[in-house]
Amino acid sequence: MNNRLDVLYRIGGYICGFALLFAIWHIAAVYFVRSILFPPPGRVILKAIELLQDGTLQEQVAVSLRRIMTGFAGGAAIGIPLGLAIGSFRPVRYLLEPFTEFFRFIPATAMITVAVIWFGIGEGSKIFLIIYTTVFIVTLNTAAGVGAISPNKIRAARSMGASTRQLFLYVALPATAPHILTGMRLAMGNSFVTIVAAELIAANAGLGKMIWDARLYMLVDQIFVALLTLGLLGFTADRLFRWGIYAFAGRFSPTA
Repeated sequence: MNNRLDVLYRIGGYICGFALLFAIWHIAAVYFVRSILFPPPGRVILKAIELLQDGTLQEQVAVSLRRIMTGFAGGAAIGIPLGLAIGSFRPVRYLLEPFTEFFRFIPATAMITVAVIWFGIGEGSKIFLIIYTTVFIVTLNTAAGVGAISPNKIRAARSMGASTRQLFLYVALPATAPHILTGMRLAMGNSFVTIVAAELIAANAGLGKMIWDARLYMLVDQIFVALLTLGLLGFTADRLFRWGIYAFAGRFSPTA
């Protein structure tokens, strides 16, 4: 019952928060700014309906999401085992940690030119950039999760005769799962930033391309539709990862 009430309160809070945001936006656009460069929410919503009816918005969203999810899955598939290895084995940590720390400070947006040179303006460059922005965040969070495992848990499992495989599957992996999901949550946010920046520079479709084309023709309503769509997609993905983190943390907590 308490969980249901908490969910209802949370959903109610989201609705009130978005309603307040749109109310402030409307007041600012209608009564203070009064410029065609800052359209009120009603006009943006009408433009969104128009783009949905002709299929333009769905097409651009599908292209961007496909790029994000492909690169994100590739980056996570590399980052999770790499982080587990770095966190579990000291020689691997000494060997690979400097590389991950070094490349972590080179942002993916700075690699756009390199990606275009290597892979051209097609899908390869976009997916490479998402993999790049994902892999190091997931790796470091996963390694930190392994390092945060209580030594008492490991000793207790070993005293009960757990093998190395059982220790990994039933102790290390569940304890690390919230850290992995946190890293993936952060990486997903960076993926949205990276793909839009990449599509602004070199793309033939996608939400970033949609923003770029709208800028050229001063279609401000369309720019705001793309921005709202990005925010909604990112918010939804973040809530899903947040739910996953809470689910794992609750399931594997000492009191669960």
